[in-house]
Amino acid sequence: MSYRTFVASTSFVLFASAALFAQAPSEQKLRTEDLVKQAVERYNDNLRASALTRAAQDPSPSIAVVGAVNTPMTLDEAVRHALDNNLELAVERLNPQTFDLTLASLRANYKPVATSTFGRRDNTRPPSNLLNPGSPSVSTMTYNAGLSQNMQWYGGVAALAFSNSKVVSPTDKIASFDPQYNSSYLFSYTQPLMRGFKIDQTRQQMQTTIINRDNADLNLRARSTNTLANVRSAYWDYAYTIQAVDVARESLTLAQKLLSDNKVRVEVGTMAPMDVVQAEAEEATRQQTLTVSLALMRTAELALKRLIVGGTNDPLWTQHIDPVDRPDFQSVSIDVEGAVRTALQQRTDLQIARNNFNSNSVVLKSQRDQSLPDIDAVVSYGASGLGGTQYAFNSTGLDRVRTGVLVDGGYSNALGTLFGRDYPNWNLAVNISYPIGGNTAEAQAARTRLLLQQNQAQIRASELTVATEVTNAALQVTNSTESLAAARAARDLSQRRLDAEMSRFEVGMSTNYQVVQMQRDLRDAQNSELRALLNYRKSLVEYDRVQQAGAR
Repeated sequence: MSYRTFVASTSFVLFASAALFAQAPSEQKLRTEDLVKQAVERYNDNLRASALTRAAQDPSPSIAVVGAVNTPMTLDEAVRHALDNNLELAVERLNPQTFDLTLASLRANYKPVATSTFGRRDNTRPPSNLLNPGSPSVSTMTYNAGLSQNMQWYGGVAALAFSNSKVVSPTDKIASFDPQYNSSYLFSYTQPLMRGFKIDQTRQQMQTTIINRDNADLNLRARSTNTLANVRSAYWDYAYTIQAVDVARESLTLAQKLLSDNKVRVEVGTMAPMDVVQAEAEEATRQQTLTVSLALMRTAELALKRLIVGGTNDPLWTQHIDPVDRPDFQSVSIDVEGAVRTALQQRTDLQIARNNFNSNSVVLKSQRDQSLPDIDAVVSYGASGLGGTQYAFNSTGLDRVRTGVLVDGGYSNALGTLFGRDYPNWNLAVNISYPIGGNTAEAQAARTRLLLQQNQAQIRASELTVATEVTNAALQVTNSTESLAAARAARDLSQRRLDAEMSRFEVGMSTNYQVVQMQRDLRDAQNSELRALLNYRKSLVEYDRVQQAGAR
């Protein structure tokens, strides 16, 4: 039935009622009121049917964004989007990798280092004395190789050197070998006995880097926990604003219905025109409330998007999110003692504080080591080899003259005498060094000991803070549960009061002001129930979060 049809039918009923009323004032008055009531009921039925039809065609016309793709999303899907796309998490994931690279560079100090030298040198000696009459040229070829390695345990250093040379001096008449091949190897090991035995600078940096790497993982876990808690809270906030829009729209519908009913009553003559003005003012107020609710809903949607998209080029940024889940009540058993125990073991901020204490302990250990005397034991063993073309001489003096080739040898002869250990050598020594009057490491160690005492006090204070936060979060869950129960009872009572007031109003036992006030009370009670349910869900999110991570 259209509005014009309703007005025509209503006018006909009113005219007929007036005629009957003129014939029988006492009986027809009741009949008129009954006809008016039936007409109003038919109008209300048609109004509700029309509203249901619009809702079926467009469930949420005021919420959907014009031109935007509507994307349904559950809470779990929002969490997955945040894990995949959140920019803060993406940045935090890079920090552990930086410590991995630092650790790799430190471990490279304990890999073998190979060295080699290849070269040639020509030297013309001046005739400086009788024993050195000079030579036009002496050519020396050098080809050496070496291998050294720092030991990761106990701070030792192992080295192996393999040296070779070929000396050619054709005009040197007193040289026994020409060309002369020299070959030697030397293995040495240096072992710290006090300073550097248990720890050194490199090992200290490695240990502290491993601890810092663990802290980076803990920071990533804390960031993930806090981000997901923020996503859950933002999701529930967004769902709450949508439900608040529904409440505002329902309240507006009630105001519009009351306004329509009042207009009919004014036309019938059972209500003063001033009541219509009051109903129109109330409709305008509730329309404004709906507009504000829609603005808050869009702001909440934007806050949720910021947490789950990877940038403005993300397709989800331009889409309209339709939260599938709604805040609901789920009874949760609260074990405060178990929650506190879990938090003291798993809270990332406590673990980071303990790791910092361990890191400072490593620094103190290194500083104590640096204050010890520097005592190194050095042991080495080697051998030398000699080969080449050996000449015979007519005498042993300086005026001797070569008479011929005694041995026609080469580099292989040098290697033969080298590995035959014909000319071995070894060395054992102890080097001691200690600054007189102390060193700076002792003062640094004293400062670090004070820092460790501060760390211990901070850990105890943090443990107390964690226990307090978890207990408060548990109390908040309990309080929000009780508040939700009270809000639901208040909403139910407000609904019943409105229904009773409407029944009284329809029979003329109530006023327009009282009906409006009851509608406002119902709207406030519905919003209070939604807010209490939102607080309950967010208190559960916070209760889970404080057991795993520190402040957001």
